Amino acid sequence: MARPRPADKPLLTHPRRLELVADHVSMGADNDERLIYDRLRLGIMSALSVSEKMSFAELKQLLNTTDGNLSTHARKLELAGFLSCRKRFSKRLPRTEYRMTAKGRRVFARYLKHMEALIQAARD
Repeated sequence: MARPRPADKPLLTHPRRLELVADHVSMGADNDERLIYDRLRLGIMSALSVSEKMSFAELKQLLNTTDGNLSTHARKLELAGFLSCRKRFSKRLPRTEYRMTAKGRRVFARYLKHMEALIQAARD
C-alpha cells in the first residue's frame, strides 16, 4: 500500500523527474537497450557483467531455465553483438561458453544508468 503524500509536498519536486521517466519508457532507450528488457536476457547480461565467461550449463543453472529458452535468448543477444559464443568439445562433450562483448558492456552500462536515474527519480 502506498504511503499518502503530504498535501504540502508537490508530486513533482523537480521537473526533470517526469522527463527521466518519460524518456526511458518511450523513446529514450534505443533498440539495442530494449533487447535486454526481457527477464532472461537481462539475467544473462547481468551474470556476464560480473563474470568474464560462463558456460551454457552455468547460465542454465543460475537462471533456472530450460535449454531451449536459454539458447533462444542467448542467440538473440549474440546476433545483436552483445555476446560472443565459443563452442568446443571437452572429453567428447560439447561445451558452449559465452562472454560479453565491448558493445554488450556499453549497452548494459547505459541500461544501468537509465535504471539508476529512474530509481533516483522515484525516490526523490
